[in-house]
Amino acid sequence: MDLNMFSQIAHITEHLFLSSAGAVKSDRIRNLGITNVINCTLEIPNLQLSGVECIQIHVEDAPHARLGIYFDRCADKIHQVSQKGGRTLVHCMAGVSRSASLCIAYMMKYQRLTLKQAYEHVKKRRPVIRPNTGFWRQLIEFERRLFGRTTVKMISSSIGPIPDVYKEETRNMEPPMKSHVCMQEACIIS
Repeated sequence: MDLNMFSQIAHITEHLFLSSAGAVKSDRIRNLGITNVINCTLEIPNLQLSGVECIQIHVEDAPHARLGIYFDRCADKIHQVSQKGGRTLVHCMAGVSRSASLCIAYMMKYQRLTLKQAYEHVKKRRPVIRPNTGFWRQLIEFERRLFGRTTVKMISSSIGPIPDVYKEETRNMEPPMKSHVCMQEACIIS
């Protein structure tokens, strides 16, 4: 995998961008004409830049985290900014899970793409995206609410439940091994 992908700002639509926190630099924000930043990290403070509105969504990158409660709010904000001629950058720590999920939700709500189409569109522009399984469940539910049907489903795999769009890339993966220490403890206990 090309590690430079993590430091790039991906152009998702004419008015929507996606990146890692490390890619958020004042000069890059200005050069791209970004007027709004959605920061979905717990760790990184908002960028302080005149003329740029920053919103922080405090969500962990964990399957149990409730990112779905922000899908409408963030999609609506991205849409409102675009209607005024502005541009939005959505970022999290790596630009892989939280921010990608918010961009996918926006693509479904305002570009009227199915979840599968929205995922493929965002992945084509930022190949490193990989929303966690909890966010996938929330995106599937969001798609059901928007369209009354779903185009992605959770399936069983050797590494646990995954969205069916991950099926090919996880085909030959092994299930997580217990750590050596746990294995030794089990032997001691038995």
